[in-house]
Amino acid sequence: MKPTSDNIQRTYLLLVLLNTLAASFIWGINTIFLLDAGLSNLEAFAANAFFTVGQVLFEVPTGIVADTWGRRVSYLLGTVTLAISTVLYLWAWQVHAPFVYWAITSVLLGLGFTFFSGATEAWLVDALHVTGFKGTLDSVFAKGQIVGGIAMLVGSVGGGVIAQMSNLGVPYILRSVILLLNFVAAFFLMKDLGFAPKKSVHPIKDIQTLFKTSVNLGFSNPSIRWVMVAAPFTAGVGLYAFYAMQPYLLRLYGDEKAYGIAGFAAAIVASAQIVGGLLVPYLRKIFQKRTTIMLTGIALSSLLLALLGITSNFWIAIGLLVLWALVFAAVTPVRQSYLNGLIPSDKRATVLSFDSLMGSSGGVVIQPILGRAADVWSYAGSYLIGAMFSLIAFPFVYLARRGKPASDTIQ
Repeated sequence: MKPTSDNIQRTYLLLVLLNTLAASFIWGINTIFLLDAGLSNLEAFAANAFFTVGQVLFEVPTGIVADTWGRRVSYLLGTVTLAISTVLYLWAWQVHAPFVYWAITSVLLGLGFTFFSGATEAWLVDALHVTGFKGTLDSVFAKGQIVGGIAMLVGSVGGGVIAQMSNLGVPYILRSVILLLNFVAAFFLMKDLGFAPKKSVHPIKDIQTLFKTSVNLGFSNPSIRWVMVAAPFTAGVGLYAFYAMQPYLLRLYGDEKAYGIAGFAAAIVASAQIVGGLLVPYLRKIFQKRTTIMLTGIALSSLLLALLGITSNFWIAIGLLVLWALVFAAVTPVRQSYLNGLIPSDKRATVLSFDSLMGSSGGVVIQPILGRAADVWSYAGSYLIGAMFSLIAFPFVYLARRGKPASDTIQ
């Protein structure tokens, strides 16, 4: 059967569904899981930081794997790596392993996710191009956001409820099983289209050349460079805000064993992700520039994080979480479309992976800082500091806008 753009979109959405469902089984309870294993707040968020260290170390190398061996190979490697490292994470919890073990396992988890980051998006964009897709990338990424939100809603609520009915380890077992199903789906449905894996006689030299060219491409174009420079602040704060919300809401709720509430918090973010994806077509009608949407998103999310830091009411915190997640979700597809419109096909996976590296680097530094702030002051104080970090991204996106890139204008 000849591949069509509709088939490509369906495969993409299925992969997003399975990948997000697997990941989200632990999103609602991960911080609680780490604390239950005997880690302090600083150690728990340091473990999360080592996860992002793994992403920083391997983002570009795995992007190069996708641009040389193929995007399908990269995706399959990601499912296997994540399944194995998830089992190792579960074992560490069972034996209350020392922190160094958590750090090593977290790096492996970061490696697993880097196989997905640039490869999936690059595979989609190239396959849509070669099959004659006439729509907009914003709309496809928005659909992915909606499907991912549905999967996150099911997984996070299910993970929290299952943990409360059994124990904190069961969601990690379910995650490994779904990752294996994801491997099977990708193996049979994901084919490299519009891109030919390169067979190299000198692989190390070619990898070095591709890395240098891709990094130069990202930083030589100011419209790409400044958006990437903003990423550590938005992504780093976003990671902390999401994971700290679990124990913070439990504390506001008054029962730190109510794991279902933690799952509920993740479900709120998932629901907002669905609505955020649905809002993208309307944002395209309201705004003329994608950078305007990104700048508005930075300002609003910083304000909402600051308000989260000054409230002591559980239900008000829930409402602010909904709005923060909604803003974050609505901006993400727009940012994806903006960047993809500026990157050539043969460098796409590597440059997108480098962009993910920039975001992950913010998580490496910002998460432990905010985790320590939570230990010294409170979770509320850490959110106020996070809001200030988030605002630093604003001038960088404004500088990207001044370059007047073609992909900034919404047609």
